[in-house]
Amino acid sequence: MRLFVALGLPEAFADEVAALSRCLSAVCEGRFVRPGNHHLTLAFLGEVGEAEARRAMDALDAACAGAGPVELVAEGLGTFGRGRDATLWLGVEKNPGLAALAERLREELLARGLCFDEKPFLPHVTIARRARLPQAALEGLAFPLPDEARAVTLYRSFLDPGGARYKPLYTVELG
Repeated sequence: MRLFVALGLPEAFADEVAALSRCLSAVCEGRFVRPGNHHLTLAFLGEVGEAEARRAMDALDAACAGAGPVELVAEGLGTFGRGRDATLWLGVEKNPGLAALAERLREELLARGLCFDEKPFLPHVTIARRARLPQAALEGLAFPLPDEARAVTLYRSFLDPGGARYKPLYTVELG
């Protein structure tokens, strides 16, 4: 199974991300993430078996124990990569609550012998892959208003020719 752990976006924030994505798709080419698939990844585990998935659920319980809702504040657009392979994303402020939750999760995963992508945590919501951005500046974009994420979910990812599909396997409420 291909797994990752992510913050679920609150409905209003997710709707505003989808609206931003629609605006960007009018001026940018690329494979845009389907509405409803936007999330903020805390840890990408990759391919794991059933036993590892159960340990990931235990890590999620431990990491979220006593944690309250996490503030989400949009910070602007950014990209990974260049040219035709750029990934376009909406940055999210790395506030103390969000950073602490990501760090606790990663510590709990390691304590249970689980591997994950160990790149430094850069909170973002992917908007499009293989994005080709216009040379002109993007102006007048409306970014999501601050909100609070109240759940962390372990997702299974299915890669299809039309884009990824995500199935929630286990969710822990914050607060």
